[in-house]
Amino acid sequence: MTQIFDATSTTDDVLSGISLKGKRVLVTGVSAGLGIETARALAGHGAHIVGAARDLAKAERATDQVRVAASQGGGAFELTALDLADLASVRACADRLNAQGTPFDLVIANAGVMATPFGHTKDGFETQFGTNHLGHFVLVNRIAGLLRDGARLVNVSSAGHRFADVDLDDPNFEHTPYVPFVAYGRSKTANILFAVAFDARHRARGVRATAVHPGGIVTELARHMAPGEIEAMLDQINKQATAEGQKPFQFKSIPQGAATSVWAGVVAEAGAVGAHYCEDCHVSDVVPNDQPISLVNAGVRAYALDPAHAEALWTKSEEMVGERFA
Repeated sequence: MTQIFDATSTTDDVLSGISLKGKRVLVTGVSAGLGIETARALAGHGAHIVGAARDLAKAERATDQVRVAASQGGGAFELTALDLADLASVRACADRLNAQGTPFDLVIANAGVMATPFGHTKDGFETQFGTNHLGHFVLVNRIAGLLRDGARLVNVSSAGHRFADVDLDDPNFEHTPYVPFVAYGRSKTANILFAVAFDARHRARGVRATAVHPGGIVTELARHMAPGEIEAMLDQINKQATAEGQKPFQFKSIPQGAATSVWAGVVAEAGAVGAHYCEDCHVSDVVPNDQPISLVNAGVRAYALDPAHAEALWTKSEEMVGERFA
């Protein structure tokens, strides 16, 4: 009988009794929060983890627990440099991995930024769209040949995708007033659409792609938010929850937050999660695009799973990065 997991499940819960020896996993953003926990859990069950981070010195200091888990669980851990806001760094990372030529069984595109002030990546893209989507778009496509038949891609998205659909006419806010959480929403919708389009291209050889919402967790992701902004947002969410007869919002622990990525990448049936969006260790229901924005209710906006929309984003992304991917 299949074990049922939920919002309270942790990485150790979902991986209980599972051996990942012989499996190789790439996890981006291993210098803090969910990335560290994801790497720790997988390494502790025997996987060889390649952890990517912009600041390698910070990542070295932050990942002692990953190395301990790897040592105790028969896994391995190594670091590689990756700055998703700089396509030269992204391409250099992909070149190193391709030169090694060692296949991956799982890629977890975990790294990201949230609600940043208006700015641009080194290549001139709006910071959140460029970092959260385009950096991973180039990295994953450049190493797609390293994904074994039957491998998986997990894009860490967010319920924040409900704030905004992608804007293919003005992705860099050149003509649109910049709103931090609108930009975040666009980038998180892009994470889901990228999974849909990648899945369509690679499922014939058993490679499946999915996107996940980890839940609300206190991590460094909120470092760009002003003092009191989180509290104000929580107050608004809880007022909405009360009005809808639901329980007050509760933050997840980091092991609970990383559980859905691990579940979707290792435990869930590939056919169930491929080209879907998951949260709380299950595949989410689709909600109408015109439903009022809510971070209380679960579900994924229909626009984020639309195959034609995903293809349009793929074409626009290739145009923006100046590179075509088969």
